[in-house]
Amino acid sequence: MNLNPLTTKMMESGATASSMVAALCRFPSQTISMTRGAIQSARGLAHSKTWQTFGAAFLLVGNALCFAADTSRTPGHDYDAPAPGTYALPVIKPAADGALVDSAGKSVRLTELTRGRITVLSFIYTRCAAANACPMATGVLLKLHRASATDAALANMLCLVSISFDPASDTPERMKAYSALTADYPTAAPWHFATTYSRAELQPILTAYGQVVDKKANPLDPAGPLNHNLCVFLVDAQGNIRNIYSSGTLDPRLVLADVRTLMLEPAQAGTHPAAKNSP
Repeated sequence: MNLNPLTTKMMESGATASSMVAALCRFPSQTISMTRGAIQSARGLAHSKTWQTFGAAFLLVGNALCFAADTSRTPGHDYDAPAPGTYALPVIKPAADGALVDSAGKSVRLTELTRGRITVLSFIYTRCAAANACPMATGVLLKLHRASATDAALANMLCLVSISFDPASDTPERMKAYSALTADYPTAAPWHFATTYSRAELQPILTAYGQVVDKKANPLDPAGPLNHNLCVFLVDAQGNIRNIYSSGTLDPRLVLADVRTLMLEPAQAGTHPAAKNSP
């Protein structure tokens, strides 16, 4: 597969993950959806281990972000996004806790990451190359991350969490490399990338959140070796789930409107001081 000139030029120059994704979004007519096989054919151009590992995934995230950056209607979301504060988001249920390990290799509880901030929580795995699955979820979270970089109020109240359901492959080191997507936005809301030490620690979390994962019959499937549903959760500062998004409802305009709606609730104003200072 031939790469477009913009993609080739950026890979030859050793562009960072986040800058390449951003550049692709500035030139949507030149974006491409690349499979893992396509990026493998281009590895001779890549100068960084991160690109060698996540190039296909980052380009798929870039494509998702290009669509996420557009605030107009899309074929998949053909409606006007609601204005923040014009509707209510009832509590669905308390968000479950669980034992995680962060990208620095430190043991952490899930509630430590979510309490005190309005959190958008996604379940992913870094080997996923299905455009409407993990790259889509990460693209939407990246859109929120970028929006918060220029909005101090949003940055102070928002938190993003990506949890891998593939602990055998997604080690803390791999999750740290994957977090290169966030490197260019130091003033943005914190974005935590976490995994677990084992499947045994992971399963209770997946069960509590209704995240289904199983192995494909073909482990070499170009879209990735795991079957899974797409679940993204909106959790308020008190640790309650307020909305659940699937592939059909994960509209960045709606998610941002939901976050801003929660920000307007008096109960969300008293965020935990420790959460405000999270890395």
